Amino acid sequence: MPTPPRAAEPADLLEAAVQALGGAPREGQQQMVAAVAQAVRSGRHLLVQAGTGTGKSLGYLVPLAAHAAETGTPGVVSTATLALQAQVVDRDLPRLSEALRPLLGRELTWQTVKGRAHYVCRQKLLGGFPEDEPEALPGMELVGGAERATDRRAPSSPTATSQLGREVARLHRWAQDTETGDRDELVPGVSERAWRQVSVSSRECLGATRCPVAEECHVELARARAKEVDVVVTNHALLAIDAVEDVQLLPEHDVVVIDEAHELVDRVTSVATGSLSASAVAQAATTARRQGGLDPTSAERLRVASDDLGAVLEEAPVGRFPRGLPEGVRLAVAGVRDAAREALSGLKGEGGQGAKDDDGEAAAGKQVARAALSEVFDVAERLVEVGPAGDAPGEDVAWLEAPGAWRRDEEPRPRVLHVAPLSVAMTLREHLFGGSTVVLTSATLTPGGSFDAAAGALGLQGAGAPQWTALDVGSPFDHARQGILYVAKHLPQPGREGPAPEVLEEVEQLVVAAGGRALGLFSSRRAAEAAAEALGDRLAQHGISVLCQGDDTVPNLVREFAEDPRTCLFGTLTLWQGVDVPGPSCQLVVLDRIPFPRPDDPLASARAEAADRAGGNGFMAVSATHAALLLAQGAGRLLRSTSDRGVVALLDPRLATKRYGSFLRASLPPLWPTTDREVVLGALRRLDAAASDQEAKVTEPA
Repeated sequence: MPTPPRAAEPADLLEAAVQALGGAPREGQQQMVAAVAQAVRSGRHLLVQAGTGTGKSLGYLVPLAAHAAETGTPGVVSTATLALQAQVVDRDLPRLSEALRPLLGRELTWQTVKGRAHYVCRQKLLGGFPEDEPEALPGMELVGGAERATDRRAPSSPTATSQLGREVARLHRWAQDTETGDRDELVPGVSERAWRQVSVSSRECLGATRCPVAEECHVELARARAKEVDVVVTNHALLAIDAVEDVQLLPEHDVVVIDEAHELVDRVTSVATGSLSASAVAQAATTARRQGGLDPTSAERLRVASDDLGAVLEEAPVGRFPRGLPEGVRLAVAGVRDAAREALSGLKGEGGQGAKDDDGEAAAGKQVARAALSEVFDVAERLVEVGPAGDAPGEDVAWLEAPGAWRRDEEPRPRVLHVAPLSVAMTLREHLFGGSTVVLTSATLTPGGSFDAAAGALGLQGAGAPQWTALDVGSPFDHARQGILYVAKHLPQPGREGPAPEVLEEVEQLVVAAGGRALGLFSSRRAAEAAAEALGDRLAQHGISVLCQGDDTVPNLVREFAEDPRTCLFGTLTLWQGVDVPGPSCQLVVLDRIPFPRPDDPLASARAEAADRAGGNGFMAVSATHAALLLAQGAGRLLRSTSDRGVVALLDPRLATKRYGSFLRASLPPLWPTTDREVVLGALRRLDAAASDQEAKVTEPA
């Protein structure tokens, strides 16, 4: 990394960047730059809440650029979503690099690092891995030595090329030209089944020392480039693996900025969650036999263990196991564990039995087999060791899920056991905060108006916690003048049967008054679909169309919603956190209910009980905090610029009538509050009229 001719202060860099980008100074952004720079210098961890409009990307990229230029050490930026990652890499860093070049004496450099399965595997493209099992890829057959996809709905034409086959063929053509091998650069994308044909997981990879094409590996090349840049951009899942599993996927660094930090605990928990089903065990046995050369006796024992597990799970109670696995389930899982251990022993040596004489494909086959068996063994062993709740620190939570069918005309999918950590706080404290200076930022880090909940979940509270500071830089928006928070106090308390008729009528009146321009955020997919079905024809009579999540991809739906003001978009969790539509296309955000976790949610219920056992209030610590975070995210969809105006309508009277309402309100942007529907309807009509007049002027011929 080249050394600049002179050190540059972060404040000077920010001023230069803002001027070059044609922006205006923002007090919150300046405060954030100073705080991040101080954290980097002192090594003290920092939590920064930066509201929408602050410009928080520059708020941390500028100090990282200064640090990298001064020390020659890269900084790491981690995001939860691909959308923000793309914004940082494709927009923010290029613009910042151009703006800072006069002061730094050179351009900034950066590199994106993603998980191995996100890249094309050159060895697999060259036929260096055995064909995937037909059970793993329905519809795939070998025809004349070539991979073909068949349409199972047309058995009379077994070699007819299907959508899957076309995707695989397009993937192979694209793979010949791509410079990065990054799946996100393939537009349009392909299905997971098709991508599986050209990629491998980290467990399946032969490794740089054994792979014959390691020097051309997209993953290894990306990681090598990452050692030479100023800023490394990654995601929370990869950051968790790098920090928690002690697997070095990122270059040496001393500063990590975690954007969308409100998502970190859930993403780390997801990485640490394991699943086990009878079908997964059976598939591992087949893979080990066909691709790894496992002896028939060991393979049969694992297959029998999978049958036993399937039979036991069909009779077991669905839900969480607060006292550990029931005895019958525990014995069946132990049988799977033991059979998987025996099978792994059967693949002796680093590359499996007879590895020294294996050719490339045979070695790869054994690696794939070992990966499948190791996954089964590791999860089974964790499940067997789950004890009663509160029995030990660092405990796991186990539960049984009975998934429904993907479609109504399909059979239900097999039952699945899951195991997840009760808490990742101590893991993060030891592995993440113990190795680097960490800056965590988000627009929503203070549920209930305090950083305490976020800090506790991250391992920054209690005896032995590392030192940290917190800062809320606010928002440039004048929330009370720009928006209204309407609580429909007169409506009935939400039930479990979907939106009540009174709620649907309320939604209709609000959307009609707004002239469309409405984002409907629902607590479940079923509720969103029910509202869209019930209101579609009624709103069409007013010239308003309804889009619903699932009708198309989310980006396409959001684009259509943004382009057509006489439209409303209904959806669930993805839209609560992933929609950025500034301007008059979104002047009404409707929240159907307070988004508490389901009472039977295994992890939420286990964490609430743990909080109660520790002398706290489990409901407030878990359910209310979860709801506060999502409410803040949902309400934040309304105001995306200083010129936006509108209404956030919560159709749940509990915000006004329950004692926990004040905690939730403290988490929301400080919009002007009211429970008067007529006031709100009048405001929406005026906003619609003003926006319509402006739109008419824009479309008038010159």
